[in-house]
Amino acid sequence: MTLRATLLGAAAMMAASPLFADGHEGERGRDGQLNIIYWQAPSTLNPYLSGGTKEVESASLVLESLGRFSNTGELLPWLAAEIPTVDNGGVAEDLTSITWKLKEGVKWSDGTDLTASDAVFTWKYCTDPNGGCAQASYFDGVESVEAVDDLTIKITFNAPKPFPYTALVGGESPILQEAQFKDCLGANAPTCTDANFGPIGTGPFKVTEFKANDVIQFEANDMFREEGKPAFSSVNFKGGGDAAAAARSVLETGEFDYAWNLQIDPTVLAEMESKGLGSVKTAFGTSVERLHINQSNPDPALGDERATLKHPHPFLTDKRIGQAMSMAIDRSLIVDIGYGAGGQVTCNVLPAPEVYASTANDSCKTQDIAGANALLDEAGIVDTNGDGVRELDGNELSVTYQTSTNAVRQDTQALIKQWWSEIGINAELRNIDASVFFGGDPASPDTFQKFFADVEMYTNNFAGVDPEAYMANWRCNEIPSPETQWQGSNMQRFCDPAYDALVDKLAQTAGIEARAAIVKEMNDMLMASYSIIPLVHRGGVSAHANTLGGVLISDWDSELWNIKDWYRVPE
Repeated sequence: MTLRATLLGAAAMMAASPLFADGHEGERGRDGQLNIIYWQAPSTLNPYLSGGTKEVESASLVLESLGRFSNTGELLPWLAAEIPTVDNGGVAEDLTSITWKLKEGVKWSDGTDLTASDAVFTWKYCTDPNGGCAQASYFDGVESVEAVDDLTIKITFNAPKPFPYTALVGGESPILQEAQFKDCLGANAPTCTDANFGPIGTGPFKVTEFKANDVIQFEANDMFREEGKPAFSSVNFKGGGDAAAAARSVLETGEFDYAWNLQIDPTVLAEMESKGLGSVKTAFGTSVERLHINQSNPDPALGDERATLKHPHPFLTDKRIGQAMSMAIDRSLIVDIGYGAGGQVTCNVLPAPEVYASTANDSCKTQDIAGANALLDEAGIVDTNGDGVRELDGNELSVTYQTSTNAVRQDTQALIKQWWSEIGINAELRNIDASVFFGGDPASPDTFQKFFADVEMYTNNFAGVDPEAYMANWRCNEIPSPETQWQGSNMQRFCDPAYDALVDKLAQTAGIEARAAIVKEMNDMLMASYSIIPLVHRGGVSAHANTLGGVLISDWDSELWNIKDWYRVPE
């Protein structure tokens, strides 16, 4: 298959569809206040300083990118006038560059013009060698970003890039205003509190008040480019509480219009929905609830070198232990108890799109306690003192297992702790408030990036339908560390030069089938390392009031990707 055919095939998967209209035309702000609850409260509105979904999604009301992925995974032009392709001349014949044209007349909420220089600045911001950027993988392979003129952005790659829709595309890679962030490069990035808490954007709303880990107040952006949008004059974006309370506030009390990430007992959720005030929606994409098995030593005695690769983990780098931990888990029971129709057993960190899903690891679908015990016995990893816990080189297999505070996750922890005890591994359970755990604060010891534990559990996914940037998350240079202000996406500290080589190979490979083969190899390499143990392919489960129209939940981008089109349904 030629490079041209490959790109056209990818574009066909994401062909831009017409933007829809809600049929309820009128003045901007006509529908009053919209009430949204994210029980994991955002801690910043700068998605480049946090890999947490709650930050990416709350920021998407304000910050926008060149293109966004719809609820069906289609790539739509957003700040761009059209999606560049080889045929329309936007992508170079040799695939070494992509040129984007901005829509004319787009304004920042302060009334100034959006220009190509803002895009150039955003690239410099995320790739500054003295800083840390949570979304750095979106700029992998980018050699330069230049402003050809005020409305034209040219991104040049260091090699042919068959899928060029990563940098400045999707909710995780928006454009920042240069004027606001110009003094926030490198090490200064986390110190720019005013900018990080109140970014100036081009989106349908602007920030009026931000209380970290609590509540955000937005109001309609009078400079927004689409007439009569947004329909809501303000947004009350509440954080905190728990998933059950969030669901109840929409489905039973009607206090809120929209509740996100309802990770609760599916039978309880169905009972709430039966009250008739709201609807539960599930969108499957690439979200996977997984365990990260720390390859570094989190011992606090190591000081500033704690949880860095300068000190490998004393026993979790032994793949046989990770394999036994995986074999002991009954994923089907976890799905039945905690997810219902909103979950599926998976043995891959990349379960979708289907073309990229490996079948090489399907043995994990069946729990095998006896096999796990036999594996450890054969390896000589045994309990020598009779206390029920195995040892390796004098180290007892006792782990601290952390996750965010959530009833389903605590139930999962309890089950896994029991199964691991049956193979001679002791687990001390720890849960951390989600606003802190996913917050990205470099001063906090409790973030998932710092990973000051042995095992941690959470869900992650990626925007769009091509996994190139996502799979680059496990490069060696993506490991969070003090040098990157604990930013980075390689949480378990996996590092293998052979994997890095596959990242580079994928970036230069044409043909969907050839790319899929590389992606599967990368997935299987991660699975074979047992530094990451997938549990559940999760659907995004949210609920909205029956009086809220225009909602199209997406798991391919920010769930709130089309909030500009939401409106109040007349009663």
